[in-house]
Amino acid sequence: MRKGVLIFLVINIIIIGFLVHSVWTLLTLLFIDGSEDQISRAELPAPNSGKISERPRLIPKIIHQTYINESIPEHWQAPQQSCLDLHPDYEYKLWTDKKSREFIAAEYPWFLETFDGYEFPIQRADAIRYFVLAHFGGIYIDLDDGCNRSLDPLLAYPAWVRRTTPTGISNDAMGAIPRHPFFLRAIDSLPDYNRNWILPYITVMGSTGPLFLSIIWRHYNSAGPTDLDRVRVLFRDEYNNHPWSFFTHHRGSSWHGSDVGFIFWMAQHWIFLTVCGFTLGFAAIFFIWWFCGRVVLSGTPKGRAITSRIPYWKRVSHKDYELVDRHEV
Repeated sequence: MRKGVLIFLVINIIIIGFLVHSVWTLLTLLFIDGSEDQISRAELPAPNSGKISERPRLIPKIIHQTYINESIPEHWQAPQQSCLDLHPDYEYKLWTDKKSREFIAAEYPWFLETFDGYEFPIQRADAIRYFVLAHFGGIYIDLDDGCNRSLDPLLAYPAWVRRTTPTGISNDAMGAIPRHPFFLRAIDSLPDYNRNWILPYITVMGSTGPLFLSIIWRHYNSAGPTDLDRVRVLFRDEYNNHPWSFFTHHRGSSWHGSDVGFIFWMAQHWIFLTVCGFTLGFAAIFFIWWFCGRVVLSGTPKGRAITSRIPYWKRVSHKDYELVDRHEV
């Protein structure tokens, strides 16, 4: 019995250890919000303050955006124009599908096969934003994000991203100097995360989207970057919803498919799903216990040990006993 319990415990420890190791980075994202790298409102000058011009400017004055072609949908034209109006001295780059592929082919040919092989167009739209920030530097802004004030104060940080809920960071607004190590790491990691997770939403999020960038962010911070290489984090209040916030948010999520409803249903019923998960987990443990007891241990010396305690004369059949008796006679 002791051997059976030991085998059972070892098997379960191995399984649990493997599962925890596989999702450890995701688990840490639930508890680490990036507050140690937060761009606080206390360090940001007011929208009309003269101190804006006194701050150092590290990030080049470039605004990057992406779309299929140059025909921007009407509901995104106003947000786009707000950024152009507030930043007349910024260079503006709209990365269409055609321009994006030409840029990758010319500057990063090692990634072209992966770029062309993406199943969903949004994956290419995600990937190109990391490449242009790593290459040119500047600020990337989704078309469904409008500008509420000048972005000049954000040029003082070598790299910044936006905090999102419930966990991690987003990739809809971010900035960096050229060749910042965080975005270099992001583009270098893209081929390794190019996997299909069955559901389109999870596939996009995990291969090129915010979940991918959040995982890279956690690994990057775990390596202990220097102060110059830190990635600062813009929290919600500084992102939008207030007069001093940098952005306004508009209708978006044009790439979401029918599976998003299922994902959001899971988020709304997480307690029920947690109970189901524990139920299945205990059922799996019970099955392993039964398997160890009935199958694994059936070939052990346990059975022979019990038999050895039975007297010899009881272990032979009645017919064998008679043969032995006649031979002795």
